[in-house]
Amino acid sequence: MTDKMSASKSQGMKWWQLTLLGVACTIGTGYFLGSGIAIQMGGVSVLFMFILAAFGTYLVYDVLAKMTGKEPEQGSFQTYAAKAFGRWAGFSSGWVYWCSELLIMGSQLTALSFFTRFWFPRFPMWVFATAYALLGLGVILLGTKVFERAEHIFAIIKVSAIVMFVIIAGAAVFGFLTGTYPPKFPTTKQAFLPKGGVGIWSSFIYAFYAFGGIEIMGIMAARLKRPEEAPKAGNSMIVLLTIIYIASLALALTLIPLSDLQGKESPFQVALGSYQLPFVPHAFNAILIIAGFSTMVASLFAVTTILVSLAQDHNAPAIFAKRTEGKRQMPLPAIGFTTGGITAAVLMALFLPEKLYAYITTAAGIMLLMNWLFILLSSGRLLQLSLWGKIKRYIGMFLILAATTGTAFHPMSRPGFWISCLFIGVIGVVTWGLSFKWKEQLPRKQTGHERLLIQNALQNQSRINLKRRK
Repeated sequence: MTDKMSASKSQGMKWWQLTLLGVACTIGTGYFLGSGIAIQMGGVSVLFMFILAAFGTYLVYDVLAKMTGKEPEQGSFQTYAAKAFGRWAGFSSGWVYWCSELLIMGSQLTALSFFTRFWFPRFPMWVFATAYALLGLGVILLGTKVFERAEHIFAIIKVSAIVMFVIIAGAAVFGFLTGTYPPKFPTTKQAFLPKGGVGIWSSFIYAFYAFGGIEIMGIMAARLKRPEEAPKAGNSMIVLLTIIYIASLALALTLIPLSDLQGKESPFQVALGSYQLPFVPHAFNAILIIAGFSTMVASLFAVTTILVSLAQDHNAPAIFAKRTEGKRQMPLPAIGFTTGGITAAVLMALFLPEKLYAYITTAAGIMLLMNWLFILLSSGRLLQLSLWGKIKRYIGMFLILAATTGTAFHPMSRPGFWISCLFIGVIGVVTWGLSFKWKEQLPRKQTGHERLLIQNALQNQSRINLKRRK
């Protein structure tokens, strides 16, 4: 472990702070807006998909936390992939994650623009996307401590928002509030299977996407005072998220008919909009913006950290590992490169405002799950797993493959599937091409004669050193 990591560990976080950070990095537009797309595809059955996704998330984080507790690394999962399978795995895992988080930032900026147009419908989306991107860069430039404190505050706000929705929805269910539709939980076959089995299968990716953030916890777990407490932090976060996700989704499904969901608004906004609450929809919209901005900043922090780690491992240009002098030691070249990616995301928000979110969200979710698959695969080589541990590992791999393959069979998610294939294919070709260069850089195997000469030289040097001591 490096001196920097030792220093950060001595001044590091407690496990509950990491839990809060994980909540902040996870609850975002992937849940508030992506859940609406999932309901369109899978209907009421998405509740079961969210439970399965929570279990799959636990299986992935369980092994990631064990690897972190055993040997904390700044590069987290991409460093473990390299240790398990070689340089090609670390390179491809790191760059797949970098691209997935870049797409996530694009989807978050698009969602933030959707939410902001609730107040300013005449402004083009790219204006809002640009403003939020600049604000996110400002938070990152203030340093890691500011990022952590901001995310802790965001976590409390986001959990409070969901609790507020649950209280209001509960009041409506028990008759204290009256709205456009009488509260009724849908129980018909059409409500459970609006698009058939394919719809449920395709919605699985959005349930998983709502839990995206555990990999950021893996990166930040190296800053824990006691890295062995990483499992406690992650498990607490997953349990908390599962409870509030299922409770709020079930109430949202009770308050509105499925036909009211068009994918461009949060189901929670639609549910609150049917009641005479003049200030609540505006307050909730503001909280949705905070939630989306929080996860966008978390993605920006993650891609910058991974890019620095890739550069330190010589899997990216060395300039990206350079930091400024002083206390903050900001990786300005890495931040600058990521800014170029954000610019591309803003341009996408400009040219593809209507269909971008579903496509980019699907592609980002698939690529994120590919990294989760790498985590499970790496754990098989780096950890001594029990029989039950091995079974859990295979179950996790099955759930991830089920979620990713399901996107290819629905017209709403299929374009995102092909976008992710394009990104993964390009990274695969680059990795294959660089593998020849890496082989050339490996030290040549010594012949027996060369080993004998080296051995004699070492023996002669030992004799000389012995004579000098005498």
